[in-house]
Amino acid sequence: MANHHGSEGVVRVGANTVAEVTGFSFTATAEYAEDTTLSDTAKTYNVTAITSWNGSVTAFWDETDTTGQIALAPGANVSLVLAPEGVDSGDTRYSGNALVTEITRNVQRGAITEVTFNFIGNGALTAATS
Repeated sequence: MANHHGSEGVVRVGANTVAEVTGFSFTATAEYAEDTTLSDTAKTYNVTAITSWNGSVTAFWDETDTTGQIALAPGANVSLVLAPEGVDSGDTRYSGNALVTEITRNVQRGAITEVTFNFIGNGALTAATS
């Protein structure tokens, strides 16, 4: 079984790597409807084939990253690549168009300023290998 260390992860907006990323997460879901009948002895479900995805990216704020962090502006629809294994040959990555819904900046005395970009998928999330 292969394990991966968090330091391998990469986030890209199009072909541009987002600078100073400290972590990211994403969730993919499928809608379903219960189709249990009166004669069933256990619940059953039917997947409706409607999928969705969302997530967030956290980074140390870098205002000079014009093609990465600055491109992740609220309301922006971007081509997003989430690569938990990195971008070496054979690594799995996930990509799709994403709508940036929210940005939160965390400023603390004695700490590096962090920024979190929240997004929702605007279409399908696809998995591929590099």
